[in-house]
Amino acid sequence: MSISREIISNAIKAGASDIHLEEEAPIAVRINSDIKISSQNIDSSQMNSIFKEIISDQDTKKFNECGDLDTSIGIEGLSRIRINAYISNNRRCLTLRILPNNPPAWENIGLPKEFIKLADLHKGLILCTGPTGSGKSTSLAAFINYILESKRKHIITIEDPIEYEFSHTSKSIIHQREVKRDTFSFKSALKAALREDPDVIYIGEMRDLETIQLAITAAETGHLVLGTLHTSSAAKTVERIVDVFPGDQQEQARLQASTSIAGIFSQTLCKNNFGKRSLAYELMINNIAISNLIRERKVTQIYSQLQTGQNDGMNTIDQCLSNLVKKGEISLEEAFSKTTNPKAIEQLLNN
Repeated sequence: MSISREIISNAIKAGASDIHLEEEAPIAVRINSDIKISSQNIDSSQMNSIFKEIISDQDTKKFNECGDLDTSIGIEGLSRIRINAYISNNRRCLTLRILPNNPPAWENIGLPKEFIKLADLHKGLILCTGPTGSGKSTSLAAFINYILESKRKHIITIEDPIEYEFSHTSKSIIHQREVKRDTFSFKSALKAALREDPDVIYIGEMRDLETIQLAITAAETGHLVLGTLHTSSAAKTVERIVDVFPGDQQEQARLQASTSIAGIFSQTLCKNNFGKRSLAYELMINNIAISNLIRERKVTQIYSQLQTGQNDGMNTIDQCLSNLVKKGEISLEEAFSKTTNPKAIEQLLNN
């Protein structure tokens, strides 16, 4: 067995989500949010072997030129792996994210039905937000998988790198484009996508003004657009979208956001009481009241709309965390560590 296959196989058996490798240092893995360090070291010759086994010659050349690399690979019989290579203290390092071979079913990862029902929309911007490692890509993979299996759509994804690999189904087709491999940039691919007859466009990361502008335009012109942002709540997501525009364009951006955003799903992963992780989330589904708040610069009031919007399937992250505590899934300490408002959770638990 090759050294990379052995390391990845052992990590999967241990339930790890990530593997950290460094020359002349012990192997480390992340299990249920915690780093665990093994007694096995990786020397330079072993790192050479790992690079040859999982990174192409072309990508190795890129890495040697700039010291950074993002790519992904499928390892037969194991899983897909997202690879990040970098240099630290003159040593080569690898972070390997373990991805399932097949996109997950939404029911199996704790997504709410109200979020999945947004797939019924024909246009609009749906954003999945949260910190790095919170499962955003997995949630949107499940969302896309649902569309492929239940709708008759053409989906285009723009990713850097491709994480989950999808296949055409008997109902829908999908084309996945990897930045730097299949297209020059997110911006160029998104401009081209509008001419490729898509129903759904997935943007792996909305990083800059032009990408956000194009995403909003696509949503306004009859496409369902999916994207991710590193924000922690619905209100902060709206603020981020508006603030990325120059000052003289923010009023127009606010108006566009109020009509083009269909829903925002903000999520985090909590260590639960069963040695695994539980999904906690905030869900905003745009309606007349929320649209008015965005347009009238009253974004801070979105939170109260989510608190009272349960009939529409909405909820705050604090409501979700308190429910997980009540059900015995997570500890109160874990809930407090995932919120910016511990008093809100205390009040919910005491009601």
